[in-house]
Amino acid sequence: MLSVGLTGGIGAGKSEVSRLLGEYGAVIVDADRIAREVVEPGTEGLAAVVAEFGEEVLAPDGTLDRPRLGSIVFGDPERLKALNAIVHPLVGARSAELQRAAGEDAVVVHDVPLLTENGLAPLYDLVVVVDASPATQLDRLVRLRGMDEQDARGRMAAQATREQRLAVADIVIDNDGPLEKLEPQVAEVWRRLRERAGGRA
Repeated sequence: MLSVGLTGGIGAGKSEVSRLLGEYGAVIVDADRIAREVVEPGTEGLAAVVAEFGEEVLAPDGTLDRPRLGSIVFGDPERLKALNAIVHPLVGARSAELQRAAGEDAVVVHDVPLLTENGLAPLYDLVVVVDASPATQLDRLVRLRGMDEQDARGRMAAQATREQRLAVADIVIDNDGPLEKLEPQVAEVWRRLRERAGGRA
């Protein structure tokens, strides 16, 4: 089994690379999706979040009110640290469970937006970074996602720098151009990953 960390800055196109690798046959472990799963109603994660932050973080239907929780932790490092202390171990445990369930010759791709920021590179056999220039990222966030430019710049600034991400990369996918230039690169990366996984099986 080959364990791969996949990351990239907001707007770099990591989700598209993840989707393509999944189509080729990679087992995708999506940290963001798992982070939502572990705080669904009835989970120990949601109970722990409510115990820490109070009933005010619940929506009327009993689900987590993400915007409300976000307004509490955004800009408050201590509160964010408290939230991460609850969610991160649960995400880690679920990710490990999914990896164990994959076949021994599988390529398991962990889609982790904050891989660099949280110092997670050593956990994987290989790290793949989807790279785009800050100008391209900003353009995509504003033009394609409809974000306010100031908000987009703020989100980018809160993440690791391009240089920090590239420093942990074993493989870099250049996604500064159009989609048709991305797909052949992902196909080549998949070939390399399969080759590596075969050598480890």
